[in-house]
Amino acid sequence: MKKGLHWFYPGLGIKRWIFLAAVGIAFISLSSASIVKSNNLEESIFSFLGLALGTLAIIVSVKELITSIIDAVYPQRSRKLVDIFLEKKKRDKGPNIVAIGGGTGLSALLQGLKNVTANITAIVTVADDGGSSGRIREEFNILPPGDIRNCLVALADAEPLMQELFQYRFKSEGDLKNHNFGNLFITALCQITGDFEKAVKESSKVLAIKGQVLPVTVDKIKLIAEHVDGKKTIGESQIPKTGSKIKSVYIDPADCKPSYEVIEAIANAEAIVFGPGSLYTSILPNLLVPGILDAVSGSSAIKIYVCNIMTQLGETDSYCASDHIKALIEHTSPGLMKYCILNSSFIPEHLLKKYEQEGAYSVKADVINVEQMGFKPVVKDLAHLGDVVRHKSKNLADVILEIINMDKGRDR
Repeated sequence: MKKGLHWFYPGLGIKRWIFLAAVGIAFISLSSASIVKSNNLEESIFSFLGLALGTLAIIVSVKELITSIIDAVYPQRSRKLVDIFLEKKKRDKGPNIVAIGGGTGLSALLQGLKNVTANITAIVTVADDGGSSGRIREEFNILPPGDIRNCLVALADAEPLMQELFQYRFKSEGDLKNHNFGNLFITALCQITGDFEKAVKESSKVLAIKGQVLPVTVDKIKLIAEHVDGKKTIGESQIPKTGSKIKSVYIDPADCKPSYEVIEAIANAEAIVFGPGSLYTSILPNLLVPGILDAVSGSSAIKIYVCNIMTQLGETDSYCASDHIKALIEHTSPGLMKYCILNSSFIPEHLLKKYEQEGAYSVKADVINVEQMGFKPVVKDLAHLGDVVRHKSKNLADVILEIINMDKGRDR
């Protein structure tokens, strides 16, 4: 059968609607002609009825044709066409949000944000040197793909099986043990295209993500921590293992550069969100890249910090919310953020005990101290209580949207 006739294959659910549309056109044509020629009121009424039926037939056929095509392309979308259309339009008009960080915290935020806006840019740290990402970084001399992969999956609009595939970790013995499929996929694309940024963009297409994911820099950087006892620790994965309190962190090389796309995204943002995520190893490495802090400071965007719910052993031991903020502004500037989102959820005793065994505790929302530092605390019930304590994606996205709308209202 010729290519032009492929639409008429049996079982496509299209022929019947094409036929209905043809009938509708015939009804409209005959009824219009009858109205022009007729001088009889009774005949005119039947002609107008034929005109209405023809119009209805065309409307129904076009709607069902579009639905059939969408069902063929996106079989997982069983909702009404109008709901899909309205949701997409609503997200397309959503605020332009830049989220800066890394790890599981940033991916939790993105999962919520993608349901309220399609205008998202995730700016992701590339200082990771542990696990599958670290092995790939060392063996293939490319940027670590792990945090990038997590953000791509979080923003994905692909089928669940594809998302599960990208997060699959090999368990068998051998060279692939503990490697993540998504990491290997990005690595292979990097080898094919010869460019890490292109590999990320091609992966974005495969996963049909909403928004974009950008590495904060394409230079290979290392994170270094200075501790209060004078020791130094080199490597993001090693810093939490030292057991010594962190005084400050910095990156090497110090003259690395962000991409033009990163700076442009920050300049165009309506809101910039820092975190949630590891304070010293996920959020700060982004802000220490030369040019990033200047871009953030020069942006007119609403700036929001999302504080972690739990402390992290070896990073933020005994930190309350104001301690997190103090570390941020000491490494950057007092004008880094305006709002600080803090958690007020009750955490059950069994979870607290589980975390205590790992040397972690809930972060105290010391609102008065935060206010005295000149920031606006926003305290909400944000915790998702499963086997681990995480931010509830939807609640967090709703709070951020609320802050944006509130701040815009004040400016009017």
